[in-house]
Amino acid sequence: MLTRKESMDCKEFEKRIPDFIARKMDYPTLKNFNAHIGKCVDCKEELEIQFLVTEGIQRLEDGSAFDLQSELDERMAETEHKIRFHNGFLYFGFALEVIAVCLLLGIVIWILL
Repeated sequence: MLTRKESMDCKEFEKRIPDFIARKMDYPTLKNFNAHIGKCVDCKEELEIQFLVTEGIQRLEDGSAFDLQSELDERMAETEHKIRFHNGFLYFGFALEVIAVCLLLGIVIWILL
C-alpha cells in the first residue's frame, strides 16, 4: 500500500491494473492509481487495453453483449465519485475533530476561570 506522499510510478501502476479491474483496491491505492492516470497517457492506454482484453474475454465466454469502452468510462467516473466522497468524509471527520477540541478547550477554560 502506498502512503499519502508517495506517488505511483508506471511499474507500480501496471502491477495494480488487475486489482482495479477486479475492484479490489483500497482507497489510498485507488487515489494514487487515479492520479497517475491523469498524468500518464501510456498507463491510461495500458489500462484500456488490459480492461478490454480481460472484460472482453469474460463477456465472450458468458455470451453477453458489451460496450467495453463505455464500461471503462463508467468505471473511471465511479472511481472519481468514490474518491470525492471519501475525501469529503475525511474533511467532515476532521472538522468534527476540530469542533470537539474547541469544545473541550472551552470547557477547560470555563472550569479554570
